[in-house]
Amino acid sequence: MEDIYILAIESSCDDTSAAVMCNDCVLSNVTASQAVHEQYGGVVPELASRAHELNIVPVVDAALKKAGVQKEQLNAIAFTRGPGLMGSLLVGVSFAKGLAASLGIPMIEVNHLQGHILAHFIKEKGVEHSAPQFPFLCLMVSGGNSQIVKVDSYKDMQIVGQTIDDAAGEAMDKCAKVMGLGYPGGPIIDRLARQGNSDAYKFSKPHIPGFDYSFSGLKTSFLYTLRKLVADDPDYIEKHRADLAASFEATVVDILMDKLYKAIKQLKIKRVALSGGVSANTALREAFHAYAKRYGWEISIPKFGFTTDNAAMIGIVGYYKYLDNDFCTMDKPAFSRTTI
Repeated sequence: MEDIYILAIESSCDDTSAAVMCNDCVLSNVTASQAVHEQYGGVVPELASRAHELNIVPVVDAALKKAGVQKEQLNAIAFTRGPGLMGSLLVGVSFAKGLAASLGIPMIEVNHLQGHILAHFIKEKGVEHSAPQFPFLCLMVSGGNSQIVKVDSYKDMQIVGQTIDDAAGEAMDKCAKVMGLGYPGGPIIDRLARQGNSDAYKFSKPHIPGFDYSFSGLKTSFLYTLRKLVADDPDYIEKHRADLAASFEATVVDILMDKLYKAIKQLKIKRVALSGGVSANTALREAFHAYAKRYGWEISIPKFGFTTDNAAMIGIVGYYKYLDNDFCTMDKPAFSRTTI
């Protein structure tokens, strides 16, 4: 069987990314991030889409050159169709359609969330690789999504539980903003928490039935606690940032792991994967290892480069869809919201 070369494009939020896959092996994975949003404390959709327009051509060109692949060698183009910011998605979708039409090759639509889950299956030349065996449960945690997903195969996935309001990453970003820590808040909270006492403060945890998540109550509890403390001492946050970050982070991790543990216990599946941007969080990774050691889980945690939004995760989904001849037509529009 001849090698299959797929160009993958990811533009769901504020990162413009392109990757070239040779079968299930990534040859290049180039990402341009947007610093413009930092001053606003969050992603501004209009600015994001404009930056994608500037970045898409040079990023794709860099990915092809780094991979040593000519565009005429490509067998297909995989692209993120959704979910995400509509303006950002339209840039990637439109570019993919135009390039595929000009080359006369098929297009493969990819669900962004499936990309995060299947990132575990990306191979790299000369790097030892082990992927979770089916079936497994995946805790998918990012800025916009918090889900527990039962994965029976590359294309057979079922949501077991998901957030009913804020996602874990979104809660971290918002609470970091309240403390004046900047954006994105997740990495800042992570760094500060390493220096703080995670038992310094107690915040409320939600009581949601089943395996669904909720982080809005935690966010409110954190805000009210700060208001009370700052009323007595205007400099309180500055003096206790590390402890506040550590306690908040620990509460988020406890909420995530408690529901995951219950899902594993009920479904009797001990193969567990972690994915999404928040999977880079130090405390969450440590909790995964601790639970695995205590309860005998077989865990899979992706390398840091494949945790945040990147095109290689779109490419791996594209590869498996290519094997199934699962192509899409030119009339498929982008979509902003969906489940897997």
